[in-house]
Order: sequence, then structure tokens, then C-alpha cells
Amino acid sequence: MKHVPVMLQECIDGLNIQPDGIYVDGTLGRGGHSEAIAKRLKGGRLICIDRDATAIREAGQRLAPFGDTVTIVKGTFSDIEAILKDLNISGADGMLFDLGVSSPQLDDGERGFSYMQDAPLDMRMDRDAGLTAYDVVNGWTSGELKRILYEYGEEKFAPAIANAICRRRELKPIQTTGELVDTIRGAMPASALREKQHPAKRSFQAIRIAVNDELNEVSKMMHVAPALLNPGGRLCVISFHSLEDRIVKNAVASCEKGCTCPPSFPVCVCGFHQTLRSVSRKPILPSQEELNTNPRARSAKLRVAERV
Repeated sequence: MKHVPVMLQECIDGLNIQPDGIYVDGTLGRGGHSEAIAKRLKGGRLICIDRDATAIREAGQRLAPFGDTVTIVKGTFSDIEAILKDLNISGADGMLFDLGVSSPQLDDGERGFSYMQDAPLDMRMDRDAGLTAYDVVNGWTSGELKRILYEYGEEKFAPAIANAICRRRELKPIQTTGELVDTIRGAMPASALREKQHPAKRSFQAIRIAVNDELNEVSKMMHVAPALLNPGGRLCVISFHSLEDRIVKNAVASCEKGCTCPPSFPVCVCGFHQTLRSVSRKPILPSQEELNTNPRARSAKLRVAERV
């Protein structure tokens, strides 16, 4: 499936792009959002970050016509402070982070992200990283597996699935996504197998999040990104998972209303200084028109905040 950038127009509107501004696309992917930003720059600059070498190669070709306007960096968006410092950039006028897995990653059978294709258990967004899905599935304890299935996958059959994985791997290691799907299916009751959603979807999501340390990456990014924005600069974050969205929502709230003084105090004495202002109180959701053409956008939520 061709990768379609999620909520493209909403992101462009949210960034409020100034032609001579400095912008960051912290999740380059296949370059759909970046291309739309770069088209609107005249004298400005776009910094694109991704940890997937394949994405960088393909997006680099797409963005080549923009020349020096675009700088592509291999790295994780949680390292945004160091990346901007290395580029001698003191502040950005807008930052975009799309926390979803891109369609080409999901659809590339060799990457092991999909429960629909049999492939080696990998799931690394950065193929130079050490930890793989094979390591998690075959090396983590039953308790650790149960925890991530519960927390990251919100899988109610987490204990049964974790125990089934441990029993099977005692006989021989679970090598492929197909073997993992079979194990998950075998641990679930017949009623769960009749659900519309694929029985392995939640477990695969949980393992992917663990392999790539995704929630910690988001937390670290949200801790440093607001301070790297210039006054009036916009922060746009698209999340696809309730835990990610909660991290983003709480981080924005702490920058917006982080005063810990009792309501009875006439003035603030805790030293809080507001750094962000929510542009919209509730997250922006995809339009029905977009959902009709790109069903993978259905769980997306966009939050936009402005540096004060």
C-alpha cells in the first residue's frame, strides 16, 4: 500500500508555516509531510529526522528537488536537542511528529511488523538497533511479556498469550511472525477469534512498541521539544495509541498549566513559567473523507500547541 501522509492539510494548518521559518519533521517516513512543508518555504529551512535508513533513502529522492532547503538526519526524534545543536540551530518555528508506523514499513514482509505476512521476527524501525522482536518473544520472562501485552497492547488475554509463548519457545525458539500468530491464536478463546479485529493485532503492537522503546522516546521528545520552539512556534503531534496520546496531552498540560501553588495563593511562588498554549482544546481527528481513502488513519489524533 502506498504511504499516505495522515491529516496532511490539518498538519500544514497547525504548523502555521512562515516561508522564511525553520521547521522540523521529526518523523520523516516517506516524506509526504516534509514535501508539503518544503513547498511552502522560501528562504526557510526544513530539518528531517528518521531512524529508518530505507525511509531516509526513499524520502531523500523525493525531497532532492528542494536542495539545501532540506537537511536529512539519521537519528531518533528524542535526540532533537542534540541534532539541532549540531546544526547550529537555536530554535525552530514549527515541529511535526507523526508517531505512526509508515505503510511501507508495515507492508515490507522482511521487516516483521505485519501479522498478515510470514517473516523473521524483527520489528526494528532502526535496523542498526540491537533489540529485535525475536529477542523479546524468546528472551523476556512471562511476567515481562504479560506486562507489555497489557500496557502497550491493552490485550485482555495477556496472561494466556504470555504463557503460550513461553511454552512454545521451550520446545524451540519462535522464529517468524507466522509462528507467533499461531501461538497467539492458540491461546485465545473461540469468541475472541470471531472478532472483526485480527487476534494478533494488539500483541504485535505491544511487541513493536517494546522493541522500539516508543513510549519512552515520545516522553523524552515532549520533555525537550517545547523549549526548542521560538515564540509563536507550533508543535504538532499525531498519535495512534491511547498511551502515546496521554503522554502528549499530559506534557502539553504541564507546560500550559503546571503551576503547583494552592488556588488560594494570590501570586505564583512555585516558579512555573508557561511555555505552551493549546491551539485546540480537543485533539483534531481525521475527516470522514480521509478515512474513506486511508483507513489506517482511523485511530489518529493530532494535538497542536503554540510556544508562548
